[in-house]
Amino acid sequence: MGKIIGGSVGLMLGGPLGAVAGIALGAIFDSRTSGIGNRLNSGEEDHLAFFLATFSMLAKLAKADGVVSREEIAVVSRFMKDNLGLDSEGEKLAIRIFNQAKTSPDRFEDYAAQFYSIFFGRREIIISMFDILMAVASADGVIHPNEERMLNSAARIFHINSGQYGNIKESRGGGVDKYYAILGCSRSDTDETIKKKYRKLAMEFHPDKIIAQGDRKSVV
Repeated sequence: MGKIIGGSVGLMLGGPLGAVAGIALGAIFDSRTSGIGNRLNSGEEDHLAFFLATFSMLAKLAKADGVVSREEIAVVSRFMKDNLGLDSEGEKLAIRIFNQAKTSPDRFEDYAAQFYSIFFGRREIIISMFDILMAVASADGVIHPNEERMLNSAARIFHINSGQYGNIKESRGGGVDKYYAILGCSRSDTDETIKKKYRKLAMEFHPDKIIAQGDRKSVV
């Protein structure tokens, strides 16, 4: 994280994400001039872009119903700790980005489009992003119409079909059906089919595999 903060001055990200980076991270740049000469490699640029896009989109989504609820804040906090493993410095940076994006004139769709333009060839990252968006939207038990609109926009931009949308939405609901939805299965599937789906997803979304895919890929 220290290298990303120090070297990101040289990252010409542009677009709404670049605007958020310029304002939210400006104070950090001023206090860490020793890192200004550093350049990020492609993998580090991707990590920074993912970081900026995640908390920018979450900010717009959380504010969509007029108020950022405690439940939504709790989901974002768990995501920072459990999924991203952020330390206190990383959490402060994420909150800075979140607060800046929340009041930014750029739209949710602007952030989503730039995110997709960067990660369009890495489907596991696209699905993971949509899942966390759904988790925040459904955190308080009800998906507000404005949140639903943003989720529909994200699904369109990310090329997520209605079946995938329904599975992800169901996985964030209650009851045992959500576990079938996560796997893309139904109650009528055999144990062998369910096991195969589980093994396939476990391989696709294994952290080591995702981290190892540092370079951007083209859509096949």
